[in-house]
Amino acid sequence: MSLDFKTQFKASLFSTNKDNFEKKAITLFQYQANNNAIYKLFLEHLKVSPEQIQRVEKIPFMPIEFFKKHKIVSSKFQETSIFQSSGTTGSETSKHYVEDTQFYLENCQQIFESFYGKIEEYTVLALLPDYLERQNSSLVLMADDFIKKSKEKLSGFYLYNFEELSQTLHNCMKEGKKVLLLGVTFALLDFAEAFPMPLKNTIIMETGGMKGRKKEMIRSEVHKLLKNAFEVESIHSEYGMTELLSQGYSKGNGIFETPPWLQLYLREVDNPLKINQSQRYGAINILDLANIDSCAFIATQDLGKISSQGFEIIGRLDNSDMRGCNLLVI
Repeated sequence: MSLDFKTQFKASLFSTNKDNFEKKAITLFQYQANNNAIYKLFLEHLKVSPEQIQRVEKIPFMPIEFFKKHKIVSSKFQETSIFQSSGTTGSETSKHYVEDTQFYLENCQQIFESFYGKIEEYTVLALLPDYLERQNSSLVLMADDFIKKSKEKLSGFYLYNFEELSQTLHNCMKEGKKVLLLGVTFALLDFAEAFPMPLKNTIIMETGGMKGRKKEMIRSEVHKLLKNAFEVESIHSEYGMTELLSQGYSKGNGIFETPPWLQLYLREVDNPLKINQSQRYGAINILDLANIDSCAFIATQDLGKISSQGFEIIGRLDNSDMRGCNLLVI
């Protein structure tokens, strides 16, 4: 029964829309409330009866810290990947057990292409660790898959090869190729300082990552430096995390958009079980329907704003841990 449910649910994921999202969310909640041992205990502790939940706003969202202390899975399976967040020596890291890696990669491609068009049309240049260095990074795995699917011989990882990257970009400009330059923030800043150049037909996308490597800067400062160095109108951003299978994108205004199967909600900071969409800002809960095999209902430590255009990250809750991708290449 559970295998049939998961197979059918995954097959219908990309047909999710605003009209059927809530029904799918409630269906998945009922499944995970009964099949995810840790989430089930969490609900029991809260004295929540799953069968009485009929609206998303009433679903308890599990604290993201649980991914550091427990194996969060819905049903038993043999994982094909274990995504793990980065961290300092001795620190606890989140682990996300993935039954179907190809489903994750297909989901990433669907989301990217819904915002940017076919990945095969791009030369993908990654300022990230090589896949062989960080096989347990969901971001690196996605970049590796994009590089392979781009079908461009110049696509690849360039984290430690700024001079080669500079020459590759010059060649792409000369040949009029579309480029996706994807990288952790500090590496993009280092490259911009060493090799400033005007870039055309290029999407520059930062994925976060400053902790312990450079002076902390707000996103607008980072984007201003990168725009000046590369003479572009906007810097794009990706919002993702180890605990999710889906991601959001911002095309330069700091407002992130998501696919229909990834929705965000604001909870009250002083009442983590209460969702209040009418407030100006709050702590972010994420509902990712692609998280079929783990937990789709996650209470993050991010603070944000939500509008009809999308969502904006404005900070972190006090005393919360640094997100793993901030230390991706340490």
